[in-house]
Amino acid sequence: MARKIFFSFHYERDAWRASQVRNSNVVSSDDRYGFIDKVDWESIKKNGDDAIKHWIDDQLENTSVTAVLIGAETASREWVQYEIARSWNRGNGLVGVRIEGLKDQDQQTDAQGRNPFDDFTLPDGTRLSSVCKDYNWNADEGRKNFGKWAEEAADMRAKYAADDEIVLLRQEKKEASKGRSVSVSAGFAPRSPWSSR
Repeated sequence: MARKIFFSFHYERDAWRASQVRNSNVVSSDDRYGFIDKVDWESIKKNGDDAIKHWIDDQLENTSVTAVLIGAETASREWVQYEIARSWNRGNGLVGVRIEGLKDQDQQTDAQGRNPFDDFTLPDGTRLSSVCKDYNWNADEGRKNFGKWAEEAADMRAKYAADDEIVLLRQEKKEASKGRSVSVSAGFAPRSPWSSR
């Protein structure tokens, strides 16, 4: 079964690497979401955080899997964190795809990044990284195996209830110090997409 895939990645740093995954023909051009050109992105961004959230939520509509393309700094990107939380909490399967080994426009590879799923827990305290797999695009033959990874991700998410929402650990710790815990879906408010604050 072909899946509609949303791609989440650090736009400014990894767009070139992400385009290699997009252009590898592992997903039909009609079934991949989350890619945007710079002009369109700037147009959305100038309208503020609500416009960005609306664009992400629209892109996630009718998708069943989110592929997080993991580069050196992906885990720290607030919009990537928002996309992970929104994806899981709406029922999408999640799969990590390491792209540090792909060359950028300057023919350079990058340092290995931290797994962004490590920053989230399920309601029972289970780390999302123990539930959602991550693969290396080059070493694990992404061009050949991406479809299988997407199916595994969807099957894994189906094992959990719809109300098994994830919590961002950093947000949970911050709110716990105030005496309460907040779900990412209810209180996550990123400031600057895919770039440093």
